[in-house]
Amino acid sequence: QVQLVESGGGLVQPGGSLRLSCAASGRMLSSYTMGWYRQAPGKQREVVATITFGGYTDYADSVKGRFTISRDNVKNTVYLQMNSLKPEDTAVYYCNAGFAIWGQGTQVTVSS
Repeated sequence: QVQLVESGGGLVQPGGSLRLSCAASGRMLSSYTMGWYRQAPGKQREVVATITFGGYTDYADSVKGRFTISRDNVKNTVYLQMNSLKPEDTAVYYCNAGFAIWGQGTQVTVSS
């Protein structure tokens, strides 16, 4: 069974950058579509970005041009590079494998 562990969250000022990592154990991720989702207080969880096993990426309109999802199948890790962060990006960010397996989440707070 795959287990996902996110890291890299924290407090950053508007306009700053963070890089989230999602490390998997138990099974190789190479065959899974991977995704990053986020959930802000009082809101539903929403998709941020996805990447297929072949490397095709897709992004929510709100993060296009600012966020980049990537994967390293050798390291069994997925990344989310977040640039030009805005206060509205504040949320708990979750890693997902195969639309079924979730990590525990990592908090991202964008505030001055």
